[in-house]
Amino acid sequence: MTRRILFACEAVTLAQVVRLATLARALDPARYEIHFASAQFDEMIFAGTTFVRHRIYSLSGRTVDARVASGRRLYGRRTLERYVHEERTLFATVRPDLVVGDLRLSLGVSTAVDKIPYANLINAYWSPFVLRAGYPLPDHPIVRLLGVRLAERYFPKALPRVFEHFARPVNALRKKFGLPSLGTLPEILTHGDHTLFADVPALVPTRQLPRHQRYLGPVLWSPPVSLPVWWDQLDPNRPTLYVTLGSSGRVERLGLVIDVASQLGFQVLVATAGRSRLLHDSLPPRVFVADYLPGHLAARRSVAVVSNGGSTTGYQALGEGRPVVGIAFNLDQYLAMTAIAEVGAGILLRAGTLDEGQLREAFARVLSQPSLAVAAKRLAREFARWDSRAAFAKFVESAVS
Repeated sequence: MTRRILFACEAVTLAQVVRLATLARALDPARYEIHFASAQFDEMIFAGTTFVRHRIYSLSGRTVDARVASGRRLYGRRTLERYVHEERTLFATVRPDLVVGDLRLSLGVSTAVDKIPYANLINAYWSPFVLRAGYPLPDHPIVRLLGVRLAERYFPKALPRVFEHFARPVNALRKKFGLPSLGTLPEILTHGDHTLFADVPALVPTRQLPRHQRYLGPVLWSPPVSLPVWWDQLDPNRPTLYVTLGSSGRVERLGLVIDVASQLGFQVLVATAGRSRLLHDSLPPRVFVADYLPGHLAARRSVAVVSNGGSTTGYQALGEGRPVVGIAFNLDQYLAMTAIAEVGAGILLRAGTLDEGQLREAFARVLSQPSLAVAAKRLAREFARWDSRAAFAKFVESAVS
């Protein structure tokens, strides 16, 4: 019997779409009818697939980015009600045997109401069972008011109320449908009949996980684009940095990163993700730019990768044994980059207070501190032990049998 699997993501950043599409490709189309619901379908990600596509509403990346920057709640109850209504309408059409979601908080409500098994893909650093001393301070407006030191002192005391505030619309919606409250933000983000962590325990350890939560391993993806014409012009003897701030990094910091790296003698490979139009005639020497690059090859060619600190590019760099300089902004990026820095495979920088001196020090450490590369190579070996696609296919088989 052919089983219907519905993948549904919140297309706020490229990461959510990419991760689900990568896992969906791991399923045998002869055994599964694969449906994919998203607000956007970039052919760079979906080319060659036979997924049945369903366009659903999602907040725009620009809206979410503005709310994160101002410290506001991302979703109100009205937005979530719209999501649930649209999802249940889609369920009635598709009649899925399993729903797989990524950052679509409403799915925990809609699937429960319609009694459809739900698998939630999330990073383990959001888990209430994670082994961590505390939460890092993101670039919240309070940092601009109080400074980093004072804000770090206040943040742990305020965090429980912040998490409850962010969780309130979801729990209110659950109450409307007769479902129990889930708790605060970490419980909501990791809720599902099945919770799948796109991580490895060696990087993000947890304790006493419930049986329905498991690690898949990192979900790695590289844009399937050709090498740019300038690739053969690269100097193999010059230390190289691969720089990409992705779809959610502070793109206004890109110029400073390029200038400092160039001044220090690095060859710089830049992937803008289409977010910054850099004029080639105004760039420093040995700086090469493209909208997208085969990220694994760019990382492999470099001594380090400069990113927004998130797991997508960060884990890609570690998969190639390259340390990460993460310029983090939102809490997800801080959580991913904190985990990388704590195992010695990267350097965490704050996007909101970034300056030339911090970048100079970080780039100097990349060249002078061999332990960064040693730790990154150790994680590369660990990543190689995991196959998230195979683990996911095995999970789906057991979940719908």
